[in-house]
Amino acid sequence: MRILLVLLLCLPGWANAEIYEWRDANGSKHFSDRPVVDDAKKVDIKPGYDFYRVKTVYDGDTVVLEDGRKIRFLGINTPEVQHRDKQADAGGDEAKRWLIEKLKNTKVRLEVGTEKTDKYGRTLAHLFTEKKEHINLQLVAAGLAAVSIYPPDLHYVNELVKAQNQAEQAKLGIWGRPEYAVIPVASLTEAGHQGWTRLVGKVVNIRTTRKSIYLEFSDAFEARIESKWLDLFPNVNDYLGKTIEVRGWLNKSKGDLLMLIRHPSAIKEKS
Repeated sequence: MRILLVLLLCLPGWANAEIYEWRDANGSKHFSDRPVVDDAKKVDIKPGYDFYRVKTVYDGDTVVLEDGRKIRFLGINTPEVQHRDKQADAGGDEAKRWLIEKLKNTKVRLEVGTEKTDKYGRTLAHLFTEKKEHINLQLVAAGLAAVSIYPPDLHYVNELVKAQNQAEQAKLGIWGRPEYAVIPVASLTEAGHQGWTRLVGKVVNIRTTRKSIYLEFSDAFEARIESKWLDLFPNVNDYLGKTIEVRGWLNKSKGDLLMLIRHPSAIKEKS
């Protein structure tokens, strides 16, 4: 019966037709374009994709669907909005307002990532509207989000990076804000820097351990690349002696500042 239903939907004129389902005396399912029997039920057909209405926009890269699922956008990161006792990051409210306006009076479909959920139980996905608008990509193109790739989810990487380069050159959104200006490694203090950060400096040494490759900028700061993703960095040794910018979040490790680099898009060579 399911095969028959698919065939019916593929015929001209059936794509927008109403489909009814009923069972005969033997319990077998039947389908038709009209209610043949009184207890026939109209079938809710979503050909090709399932679309959902967004119930809540949590921030610029996280929403809750009408079915209760919390969705974290893949491939990007927007500044944080205010929550609990933490103040909003610069640009966080703008990204949220943009997303609320964009999702008004429309539904979205999901392209779920290779890893379907994160450690918080959120579904990881790219979002597309009924008009085929790629929400993740549009946020980056508007300068409201930065590219943030987490392997093995590498879908749309080239498109996202291209959009980011254009937004950065045009100084759109976060790229024109002083809060996200690049910081010289030499000016870092022991306190580091809160939130998503851009640092620039010269790679003075590259060291290798069993699990990681470390790009050393100074005695107090280095960037770490996990060995399991090293295939994404075929020319990692070429960074030695060069001035590069790295983008991400700072953490402390044994008293020193450390930034985890997951993808080459988080590294930018400086001329």
